[in-house]
Amino acid sequence: MLKVTERAAERIRQVLSERPSEYAGLRVGLQDGGCSGYTYLLDFERTPEPDDMIIEEHGVKVFVHPLHAPFVAGSVLTWKEGRFESGFELENPNVKRTCGCGVSLEF
Repeated sequence: MLKVTERAAERIRQVLSERPSEYAGLRVGLQDGGCSGYTYLLDFERTPEPDDMIIEEHGVKVFVHPLHAPFVAGSVLTWKEGRFESGFELENPNVKRTCGCGVSLEF
């Protein structure tokens, strides 16, 4: 399904420890948008939806809606830390094309 790197798990744990009563895990999914059709949805949530797939890796939970599972299957969630930008990144083998700005994608 979806793999979570240790570095991504560290960042998830950090956010969860800062707001333990607000969040239980990270949602990974898709939403309509962008010039290529979809953008990623990465959002911390209090609880999973009843039908969510729950991936537990390195001591953290990631929630994936079953409709989004085929699109993120085989992906690796990483945390990138750069000089000007930092954030989660999804390395997804299912993406056929990304737009010029790299924000939206097509399957």
